[in-house]
Amino acid sequence: MTNSEPPAHAPVPPSRGKVARRLLPGGEEPDPRFTLANERTFLAWIRTSLALLAGGIAIEAFTGDLFLEPLRKGLAILLLLLGMLLSGGSAVRWLRVEQSMRNKAPLPLPLIVPLLAAAGALTAAVVLVFVLWR
Repeated sequence: MTNSEPPAHAPVPPSRGKVARRLLPGGEEPDPRFTLANERTFLAWIRTSLALLAGGIAIEAFTGDLFLEPLRKGLAILLLLLGMLLSGGSAVRWLRVEQSMRNKAPLPLPLIVPLLAAAGALTAAVVLVFVLWR
């Protein structure tokens, strides 16, 4: 046996599977605590997405006497679209952060944050104006 060969009893690292190898090629496994923190952040984004979806449904279902129909539908659609965008964006964000951690690269900026903040502020402003107007 030469020095370049691993000892016969050395453990073989488990294979990640085809999908994982395709989505996360190269790099090194990060500390599991960081991977789990990334997953918790993803789940927080998903909870926010579900809240936006519920808000869109609630606006459409329960505010018929508060808003004119085109405005009510517009607000509901805006919230539903934001929920969909955030759900998809959170998956992309999780993957980009995981890739950065594996390659010891700087973490990507969360580009969806300014969009979500602006759309949320716009929706809140419209609702506030109509609540005060009525």
